[in-house]
Amino acid sequence: MLEELRISNFAIIEELNLRFEPGLVILTGETGAGKSILVDALEALIGGKADTTTIRSGADKAIIEGDFLIPTRLRNPLLEILRREELDEDSEHISLGREIRLNGRHVARVNGRVVNLAILKEIGEYLVDIHGQSEHLSLLKVNQHLRLLDNYAKNDDLRAEYQKLYHQLMEVRRERNHLRQIEQEAARRLDMLQYQISEIENAHLKPHEEEALLAERNRLANAENLATLIQQSLLLLDEGSPEHASILEQMGEVVHHLSNLVRFDSSQGQLLETAEGIFDQINDLVRTLRSYGEEIEYNPKRLDFIEERLNLIQSLKRKYGNTLEAILSYVQDARRELEEINSASDRLEALTRAELDLLEALKEAALKLSANRRQHSYTLAQAIERELAQLNMEKARFQVQITHCAAQDGLTLEDGQKVSFALNGIDHVEFLIAPNPGEGFKPLVKIASGGETSRLMLALKGVLAAADDVPCLIFDEIDQGIGGRVGTIVGEKLWHLARRHQVFCVTHLPQLAAFGDQHLLVRKKIVGDRTVTEVQTLSGEQRVEELAQMMGNLNAATLQSARELLQLVRQKVTHASPS
Repeated sequence: MLEELRISNFAIIEELNLRFEPGLVILTGETGAGKSILVDALEALIGGKADTTTIRSGADKAIIEGDFLIPTRLRNPLLEILRREELDEDSEHISLGREIRLNGRHVARVNGRVVNLAILKEIGEYLVDIHGQSEHLSLLKVNQHLRLLDNYAKNDDLRAEYQKLYHQLMEVRRERNHLRQIEQEAARRLDMLQYQISEIENAHLKPHEEEALLAERNRLANAENLATLIQQSLLLLDEGSPEHASILEQMGEVVHHLSNLVRFDSSQGQLLETAEGIFDQINDLVRTLRSYGEEIEYNPKRLDFIEERLNLIQSLKRKYGNTLEAILSYVQDARRELEEINSASDRLEALTRAELDLLEALKEAALKLSANRRQHSYTLAQAIERELAQLNMEKARFQVQITHCAAQDGLTLEDGQKVSFALNGIDHVEFLIAPNPGEGFKPLVKIASGGETSRLMLALKGVLAAADDVPCLIFDEIDQGIGGRVGTIVGEKLWHLARRHQVFCVTHLPQLAAFGDQHLLVRKKIVGDRTVTEVQTLSGEQRVEELAQMMGNLNAATLQSARELLQLVRQKVTHASPS
């Protein structure tokens, strides 16, 4: 439900902050006071048309914001949208916003985050249904009729059974099409894959091999320099010269001197340990250098082999990947693809059998779902015609048209006819109306506007209330073309409808307004030299006076009639049980 609406600089509204209650919210006031402007603002809030002409004169932008309480039944689909768009989540509330700017760069917001208009509209369609001068009405959207009929018929289980089979069939067909594509390319790909796999496998690549080869090539290419450097190092460390003793020999002398020192001063034992450690390390260094020197050899054959090996690796990298790991990954993928090609024929045969079985099961599920829809379509039509009769449209006829579309690749029915099928079955559903005898049935979208349309929509909403998930319904000028007697019936029906939805109704009929759970008076006044709209919540004697003025001149007789009307309504709603 809509909990709060904030409007700034929209048309003649300068600043409004309205809080709404559950149930039936009535808006009354003189013509031109701004009642329909409130509806226009709400329509803009949920993604409807908005242009710069709606910005109040002298302002650079109009701002509309609304806070909604999310009904339990809508939380999952709305949270799915919020997660998909990475918007802030609140499982119980959602806020929408719209800025209409003079520069034409309008801004839409959800939970304070900027979104594109399509997202605002997608979310808005879950929250608000407006019936007025605009066409923002779910019942006029043919693609919604199937959903409403299914909800009315309580087809959740039948539809879930069908959709499970449908998804299985789509998965089988997806895999089958993939294998057929592989099979068509198999002749060309088979030889190529076998060659590629053989080329890579014959190379016997090992992870990190290239780094080791590069290091060895560097050693072999510089063998002479390495041998010279090792020999010079050993000369200094171990061999020495006639003129100079080796470092190792000199370090031995240091150890000898420190041993004598410690005999005289035992506190300097650490110096001796350090010197002995250095002596041992030099010995280790000498041994390691000699061992390394023995491995160094100039081996042209080995160098040539390494060069060839590195060239092979570079060639494979150019073809299959920038690293050895990428090449090895490529050959694994190639093996899998080769296996798919070799097994495609057997798998295709199995998938073809599975497809035929699924098509048969899907047909049975589709026919069962379709039969239940047809059965409930008659009871739905009868219920709506009864509602229309109570609304002074007793001659009107309603029909739920269920049709099938022929398709060569569709489901084959018992009579041999092939019909198209989709996620929700084989049925195309559309609501039709014949408002007057002899006119024939027409789509809802083509019926005349005005009071006739309003009453039809009210009848539809009343019957489909349990099936319709939209929490907030708005009827603008629903009383057009109807009188006081029918107005009482309309008011009572709106009250019943408001037990399941929050219903807003703009009206000039006191008989209808008396049923409101919340009564808002919309009026305009002059502040300075500007016209502004203000909204006042009425209760008690203020409401009595407003109803009396709606009946005619304010006097004792109309005040008494207003009190009697409210008393009559209280009696009706006290003894009523929501339908």
